[in-house]
Amino acid sequence: MKLSSMIAGSAIALMLTSSGFAQPLLTGADTSEILNAARGYGAATLTTQSNGDPQITGKIEGITYQIYFRNCTNNADCEDLNFYLGFLDLKPTLEVINDWNYNKRFSRAYIDQDDDACVEMDLDLVKGVTAEYLDSQFGLWAMVVGQFAEHVGYN
Repeated sequence: MKLSSMIAGSAIALMLTSSGFAQPLLTGADTSEILNAARGYGAATLTTQSNGDPQITGKIEGITYQIYFRNCTNNADCEDLNFYLGFLDLKPTLEVINDWNYNKRFSRAYIDQDDDACVEMDLDLVKGVTAEYLDSQFGLWAMVVGQFAEHVGYN
């Protein structure tokens, strides 16, 4: 009897302790928190896309990028984010873009219909992410922006 009481008490104590560490998860409905995370890396504003879904336009080290909220329900509760950077009138060769894709992870580069250099990165928010993970993804995006700009000859 004593052993089962100790086990039950330990289980309750463990549950109470671990619940104190639980962090709320952010989803695509948390546009203001996502905007605040973007602002941690430079200026950023929340606007809407032509279809009414949210969009963030930001700057990292003077370079303008967009974050498109995707797979939204009624212009809210979006399932994922699409980080996007396109350099107008910067037209690298296909070899330069292929070199990026061959040597880099977590993003993809391409040449758009106007032969401009573009890079994208996606973040799945269906099950939610912690604020720390969201910040780490913005840190990764900031690194992608800087490295891609240098790679295609912007800097």
